Amino acid sequence: MAGGWTRDGAIQDQIDDTVSDAVKAARKRMPQGESAKECVECGDEIPKARREALPGVKTCVLCQAERDGQYVSVGINRRGSKDSQLR
Repeated sequence: MAGGWTRDGAIQDQIDDTVSDAVKAARKRMPQGESAKECVECGDEIPKARREALPGVKTCVLCQAERDGQYVSVGINRRGSKDSQLR
């Protein structure tokens, strides 16, 4: 049940759009092309299994884990504020 001036299902539409945007962003961050044999960060060899599992990979598991920890997600506020709805 939607509230205020929104139609029924509007909240679920917002959730679906947010999930869809997150999936698209994750796919854009996926490596592409030919895999490197050595990590571009530390120079260690990238295991063959990793290169085959993720085509285009450029970093070893440890360096990628460090990179992933630095990623900050910035989302879109789809709800807006009540002030913006009154204008």
